[in-house]
Amino acid sequence: MKSLHAVGVVGAGRVGAVLAARLREAGHEIVAASGRSAASRTRIDTLLPGVPLLTPAEVAARADVLLLAVPDDALAALVAELALDGHLRPGQVVVHTSGRHGLGVLAAAAHVGARPVALHPAMTFTGTDVDLTRLGGCVFGLTAGADDRAIAESLVADLGGRPMWIRDEDRTTYHAALAHGSNHLVTLVSQAMQILRRTGAEDPAAVLRPLLTAALDNALLYEDAALTGPVVRGDVETVQAHLAALEEQPVPTMDAYVAMARATSVHAVADGRLDEKRARAIRQVLRESEWDVLATLVADEDSRTDA
Repeated sequence: MKSLHAVGVVGAGRVGAVLAARLREAGHEIVAASGRSAASRTRIDTLLPGVPLLTPAEVAARADVLLLAVPDDALAALVAELALDGHLRPGQVVVHTSGRHGLGVLAAAAHVGARPVALHPAMTFTGTDVDLTRLGGCVFGLTAGADDRAIAESLVADLGGRPMWIRDEDRTTYHAALAHGSNHLVTLVSQAMQILRRTGAEDPAAVLRPLLTAALDNALLYEDAALTGPVVRGDVETVQAHLAALEEQPVPTMDAYVAMARATSVHAVADGRLDEKRARAIRQVLRESEWDVLATLVADEDSRTDA
C-alpha cells in the first residue's frame, strides 16, 4: 500500500499548480497553496478547487511534503527564510522543481533536519489541465540522498512520470540541454513563422507543421544523420541567397540563422556529409554576413547619435 502525504505547494505557477493537481488525482491531500499573482490564484481556483490560499509559511506548517515551484533565482532565499524562521521541520520532505539547482539550494532545509529532493519535469507547461495528460511518461530529473531516493521515485510514479537520476554536479548541464532543445526551438519556429507571414502565408503553422514534425522525429531517431538542406549539401550560393533575403528581417533572425548554419556545418563535417573545403566556404559567407549586420548596427547607432 502506497503512502499518501499532506502536500503543500509554494508557487502555484504553471508547474506547481499542475504537479499539485496530478498528486491530488493520485490520492494525496493538497493541504494548501500559495501564489502572489492573479494568474496563480486563478490556477488554484481551477486546478485545485477548495485548496486554501495561504502564505508560504502557513503552507509549510501544514505540509509533510512541501513542493517549492518558484523561479530559480528566488529559491535559495525562500528556503533560507522558511528554515531560519522555523517553518521547516525534521522529517519533512522539501522538494523543489528547478532543473538547474540540485541539493545545495536546499541546504538550509537539510540543516534543520528536512529531507531535500530536487525533482524537475522535462516538460513545457501551459498551466492548464492540458498538462495533466502530458505528464504521462514524462521524465523527471531527480537528485536526492540515498535515504530519500524511495520517496522521490514514489512521487514521480504518482505524477505518472519516469525517474532519471542526475548527479548534483550535473544538474546545470542537464538543464542547459533541455533549455537549448526546447526554448531555442520555440524561438526558431517563431522566427520561421514570422518570415513566412511576411511572404504572404496566411497559415504559417500549416506550412511548417508537417516539415517540422518530420524533422524533429528524424532528429530524435538519427541525430546528425537526419540533417538535410543547403549547408549539408555544401550549396554555398543558396546560403548566400538566404542571407541576402534575410537582410530585411529583424537582426535576431539573421543572427539565429548564421549561428545555426555555422553549427550545422560543424555537425555535417563530423558526420561526413560535408567536406571541409565547402564548409570553409560556407563559414566565410556567414562571417561576411555578420560583418554586414555589424556595420548596419553601427551606422544606425551613428545616425541616432547625430540626430
